[in-house]
Amino acid sequence: MRILVTGAAGFIGSTVTDRLLADGHSVVGVDDLSAGRLANLTAAATDPRFSFEQLDVTSPELLALADRVRPEAIAHLAAQIDVRVSVADPLRDARQNVLGTINVLEASRLAGTSKVIHTSSGGSIYGSPARLPVDETAPVAPESPYAASKAAGELYLNVYRATHGVASTALALANVYGPRQDPHGEAGVVAIFGTAMLAGRQAKIFGDGTASRDYVFVGDVAEAFTRVLPVDAAAGARLNIGTGVETSVRELHSRIAAIVGAPDVPLRLPARPGELARIALSVRLAERLVSWRPAVDLDAGLARTVAWLRRQTVAAA
Repeated sequence: MRILVTGAAGFIGSTVTDRLLADGHSVVGVDDLSAGRLANLTAAATDPRFSFEQLDVTSPELLALADRVRPEAIAHLAAQIDVRVSVADPLRDARQNVLGTINVLEASRLAGTSKVIHTSSGGSIYGSPARLPVDETAPVAPESPYAASKAAGELYLNVYRATHGVASTALALANVYGPRQDPHGEAGVVAIFGTAMLAGRQAKIFGDGTASRDYVFVGDVAEAFTRVLPVDAAAGARLNIGTGVETSVRELHSRIAAIVGAPDVPLRLPARPGELARIALSVRLAERLVSWRPAVDLDAGLARTVAWLRRQTVAAA
């Protein structure tokens, strides 16, 4: 299958790209490199079935590219991903996440693409649900501009499916972690904690440390993308992609400190606006519709991530 991947040079996008190539697909990667890194595509670049285009997902050039390569599927991962950025600059967030998604859907319509896989945010679109783990029947209740932009993207999927017959699936991801996650950005607490501890610094915890998240390994996320590639696989559905398990920020710090061999003594700072208190995702629908379940537990995934971070530290020395 010929697949266009937006956000291909990012942490998740490059992992999805590698998995698609390993499965025998051809991939056209798109990224503006504002956050993604070409180094993430080092392995992909050696594969003759891979090509790369540097462009903004909101650009008209995306339409021309899709018309030229005629992708059979589009995996849409390009996004502004930081909740705090969305609070500070909601227009920037909407331009990237809402207009970018519309542009992807327009590209798919004009190119006759059979399937669009949209990356939504299970960690934010449900707001603060009364019951956890939350399933896909829960109301969408955004509490940040970022969450609102991801929910809006899902609505546009519905419109294009109803109006133009573009098949789609939304994957509502939990907090994704793993190798290649940027430790220098604001998102990605696992990489941030691990990098700080490996450097002998205190990792920062904002708030009292009781905030919980559902941490899912990036390789399991890539597997979910492959499961929904067929046109009729979970068509029209939103699938939560997580583990169903809550882990507090304080517990996460302790687990990473144990793996690194660092003191379990975080630096406490005031809580930041726009952050949810608790979230965990039920994945029963994904299991029922596409036989997907997470395969990597948290301790194993953290160990693999810390090992990767160690290699980066040695390489940079």
